[in-house]
Amino acid sequence: MIKKLWDKVVNREVITYLIFGVLTTFVNWIIYFTMVRSHYDYRIANAAAWAGSVLFAYITNKLIVFQSHNMGPEQMFKEFVSFVSCRVLSGVMEMVFIIVMVSWLHMGENISKILVSVLVVIANYVFSKLFVFKKN
Repeated sequence: MIKKLWDKVVNREVITYLIFGVLTTFVNWIIYFTMVRSHYDYRIANAAAWAGSVLFAYITNKLIVFQSHNMGPEQMFKEFVSFVSCRVLSGVMEMVFIIVMVSWLHMGENISKILVSVLVVIANYVFSKLFVFKKN
């Protein structure tokens, strides 16, 4: 029974999502930390990091993770709009959490960014699985 549950939970899709989720997070962090070290405000750096990582994530999630090979313009547009809409939702969640942690709870910017990133990766998988790249 445990093996069946394990096999259902840990599959190619979950493993590739975790790999590309980590890579997407690294893209986000590289942009964020580079901008913060260049003396940009952490909120501007976070918004730019979000935009860059969303584009990277869309391409890798579509082609590799969820293997959505619908390349018709209408289907791609629909997926892209759904994907970006879900990422806007998780991006707002990320921005709210990081502002609360840094400005209200007085946590460090870097540790706040790392902690919030874990929540965002989980939320984005659920959104992508249920709303964007759902199988018909």
